Amino acid sequence: MLVLGIESSCDETGVALYDTHKGLLAHRLYSQIELHAEYGGVVPELASRDHLRKLFPLLRELFAAAEVPFAQVDGVVYTSGPGLVGALMVGAAVGRSLAWAWQVPALEVHHMEAHLLAPLMEAQADNEAALSFPFVALLVSGGHTMLVKVSDFGDYELLGETLDDAAGEAFDKTAKLMGLPYPGGPALAALAADGKRDAFALPRPMLNRPDLDFSFSGLKTKVRLVWESLDEPDAQKADLAASFEQAVVDTLVAKCRKAVRVAGARHLVVAGGVGANRHLRASLHQAGLKEDFQALFPAPEFCTDNGAMIAHAGALRLAAMQAQGELNSANSQEQPARIDARARWPLDELSPFQPPAQ
Repeated sequence: MLVLGIESSCDETGVALYDTHKGLLAHRLYSQIELHAEYGGVVPELASRDHLRKLFPLLRELFAAAEVPFAQVDGVVYTSGPGLVGALMVGAAVGRSLAWAWQVPALEVHHMEAHLLAPLMEAQADNEAALSFPFVALLVSGGHTMLVKVSDFGDYELLGETLDDAAGEAFDKTAKLMGLPYPGGPALAALAADGKRDAFALPRPMLNRPDLDFSFSGLKTKVRLVWESLDEPDAQKADLAASFEQAVVDTLVAKCRKAVRVAGARHLVVAGGVGANRHLRASLHQAGLKEDFQALFPAPEFCTDNGAMIAHAGALRLAAMQAQGELNSANSQEQPARIDARARWPLDELSPFQPPAQ
């Protein structure tokens, strides 16, 4: 089954072609970083307009790169949520329209499900062979920080989530405080590599609580107070960045270790933009060696929002529907003419499914 995937939940326009037998054929990604840089953050209306401007040129590039005729797909999938509603509507409208024109099924994809299944997408024997259910997923980005127990495909239990700022948001806001360029998270991580991680005593939020929730607003406030108290902040900028990064990483690692024990899991999947952070990756790998679990990561290019993970997750669900006899040439035209876009979409609302064995 050959599936076209479209991602447009925030400020990245992503498209991909995924074959359930051959794997990922091609993908294209356009980032709006330069567009939003002067505003210091994503402007939803501008994001929506830019998705519309770039989506069809990217689709033409994609099909040319994969050497696939433009209409020769078996299904179209797109991000339906969570995300910015206007941005989501662009991808949903294009996806539904193409599916109707090509007379193939269309399916909405949950953005976070796509992230947590992303390690299965890559043709890497160690990931595919090692990952088994149940496992714990850490979904950590600018908009989300959550721990999920994954008992099977589509069977998700929320173990904990942030009560305020997401980890990525805390990175970005702290970087902005220090005058670092947009996007702040990667800039702060690069600066932290030259700093002393124990230079400043910063809190590790909520580690003494029995639950698995997160909170980063207090840490962010503490960094601001320290920054404002420094006589020569530029001279100590790298040390403060390193101390902040260490506090976030320590918090995430501690919660992950506990979540793996609670879930009775042997594997931890880390996905989302912050999942590309090198220090977090190294720390979770070391924690896994001590706690007897294996930490698995998508390639850095698939940690941030991308069309490949959407095509992959959607293809798994479409293949499961096909195996159950729920897809045929007739019902592709019977689908309701609606646009599915959800700013909020809890993971536990998804239904379990079982993709056919490859």
